[in-house]
Amino acid sequence: MMFGFDPLYFIIIAPALLLAGWAQMRVRSAYTHGMQEPANLSGAAAARYILDEGGLHDVPVEEVPGELSDHYDPSTRTVRLSSGVYHTRSLAAVGIAAHEVGHALQHAHNYGPMALRAMAVPAATAGPWIFLVMFFAGLFLSASAPALGHSLIWIGIIAYSGVAVFQLINLPVEFDASNRAKRLLDEMNIVDPQGLLVVRDVLNAAAWTYVAATLQAVLTVLYYVIRFGGIGSSRDE
Repeated sequence: MMFGFDPLYFIIIAPALLLAGWAQMRVRSAYTHGMQEPANLSGAAAARYILDEGGLHDVPVEEVPGELSDHYDPSTRTVRLSSGVYHTRSLAAVGIAAHEVGHALQHAHNYGPMALRAMAVPAATAGPWIFLVMFFAGLFLSASAPALGHSLIWIGIIAYSGVAVFQLINLPVEFDASNRAKRLLDEMNIVDPQGLLVVRDVLNAAAWTYVAATLQAVLTVLYYVIRFGGIGSSRDE
């Protein structure tokens, strides 16, 4: 079996695919509704206010193109907000902006899981490429040197697992940023209790996308282990 259609793969990752589809629909619904609910501040103004109140006057808030392209860049210590979030005075906008500011606060306060996530980025980035090289090298050598070929395939699977490790570390980082956002929006009276319910819906919907991505990464590693982990001893399957 090479990289082609394999029913086993879709059977294994089906729960993740279903969860991801549901999460995307929920995000779209919550975001659309939340962008229609008015707030006193725009996303940019809310981000700037929370940053300043937290003493992070040197962290800029910048506009970036795209929809739901909001993120915090730890390399430049910059909060970047999509155009809609940046300019719109809506509950979704202030909620998303506060979430990204939550990452800036994590960075400033040396939040442990965020530091671990930064350390895991190289493994998550290089892991799939290492897997491809080791996998094909292992297949090539499996006929003439089965033990070596099997070892190379396992090295590739272990390398790919860096993606799953990154996603697992990322979960508490994202959850904590959302919790910080909801708490700060409430404590600073940026949204009222009724508005906070809308913000929670938006941020909780987004959280499910991280869960889905994590589940897919873990199940993909499981598939590789089941399908290719024993190739050295079961080449005739």
